[in-house]
Amino acid sequence: MSKDLVIKDLHISVQGKPIIKGLNLSVKQGEIHALMGPNGSGKSTLANGLMGHPLYDIESGEVIFSGVDVLELDPNERAKLGLFLAFQYPTAIPGVSLANFLRLAVSAVREKAENGSDKDGLIPMRVFRRELREKMQQLGVDDSFARRYLNDGFSGGEKKRAEILQLAMLEPKIAILDETDSGLDIDAVRIVGESVSQLIGPELGVLIITHYPRLLDYIRPQFVHILLDGNIVESGGWELAQMLEAEGYDPIREKHGIKEEQ
Repeated sequence: MSKDLVIKDLHISVQGKPIIKGLNLSVKQGEIHALMGPNGSGKSTLANGLMGHPLYDIESGEVIFSGVDVLELDPNERAKLGLFLAFQYPTAIPGVSLANFLRLAVSAVREKAENGSDKDGLIPMRVFRRELREKMQQLGVDDSFARRYLNDGFSGGEKKRAEILQLAMLEPKIAILDETDSGLDIDAVRIVGESVSQLIGPELGVLIITHYPRLLDYIRPQFVHILLDGNIVESGGWELAQMLEAEGYDPIREKHGIKEEQ
């Protein structure tokens, strides 16, 4: 069955305020989409709403993935279907190593309890260690990284690399990257971008959410969408990102009669 993500007439509000206003978007496996918009346009609201964050209220619309309306599912069930969200601001969890966190997450998503798991329901340690080592080598991550507490004392770049390692281990069908470049210097953006590029293939669709096009130099999208005032107002190819780099959002706001977000 196709693992396309299809968003239909989606409306999302936060604390009673409408943020996403009838948005339509389709992301197929193997495609790379960039959703660009200034601060306050609704980018992170969309990302969190798609994954079921309880503070984001779905007022109406459908989100079909793998033939299922995921709005009826809990966040963990959406993850098991193959949706993944890399957070803009990853949470630190002192006392929990990155390796232990990843083993729990991988076991939960793959449901290994029914197929060759350890007695505790986790993916066998020898299998997990082999997979983790392979992914870390692929992404150029030092072995010591896995022993550190999750995001505790991590730099901005290290937090984002931990998110990309989670992406590699969980092997989703559609990945949503919520401003993965936020707060990173130029070198960190390059490292994160190159790491994501290594994971992209025919089985992975990616929705890159950003307001600054420099990350797209390393993860070249086939489709670029402009989000203003809670809706997609322009769609195109790479040339649309280049236009934003040169001219900013003001010409598009003026074209569509949209005031700047406050």
